[in-house]
Amino acid sequence: MDNTIRVGGFEGLSLCDWPGEIVATVFCQGCPWDCSYCHNPGLLPAVGEHELSWQEILAFLETRRGLLDGVVFSGGEPTLQRGLADAMAQVRAMGFRIGLHTGGAYPRRLAEVLPMVDWVGLDIKSAFADYERITRVSGSGSKARQSLELLLASHVDYELRTTVSPDLFDATALAELTEDLGRFGAKNHKLQECRPVVSGRH
Repeated sequence: MDNTIRVGGFEGLSLCDWPGEIVATVFCQGCPWDCSYCHNPGLLPAVGEHELSWQEILAFLETRRGLLDGVVFSGGEPTLQRGLADAMAQVRAMGFRIGLHTGGAYPRRLAEVLPMVDWVGLDIKSAFADYERITRVSGSGSKARQSLELLLASHVDYELRTTVSPDLFDATALAELTEDLGRFGAKNHKLQECRPVVSGRH
């Protein structure tokens, strides 16, 4: 069993990564997409410059039992990690609820972990037909659409978030995205301002 995930950053206390919950946040290393406005480019490479030990994260979480509501797996892209399901199972066994931030790049792995997840923050980049312009990766819109379908079918609590980058997202793009989401009956969609790029979170 693969109990290891690559961790590029960690916050032991967060009030903003899961609405209404007090959590610790694990920033998984690596992302297959290359959005120009990514606020944490240090997490994009598969191997990070300052990775943290998963076992050390678990040891810290042991000291927070009963003090935190849950643990959020963020990124990068958490579903890139082959050991994500095992890592979530370890954390759930400690009594924590599980949150997930994902862009939906790996629908099969999302389907694998959804039964263990209590809440998902799904990044929706744009209308699905326009994804390649944002992610700079062919076929990314199809992956995101599949992930949205899986999430909605799972009935797991969720929030959809779209980053509004002024040079990439205008009123027409917003209208097309709203139309796409409307076809699926998706709710709880929020727009967030593009944040300045930072070197990394630890």
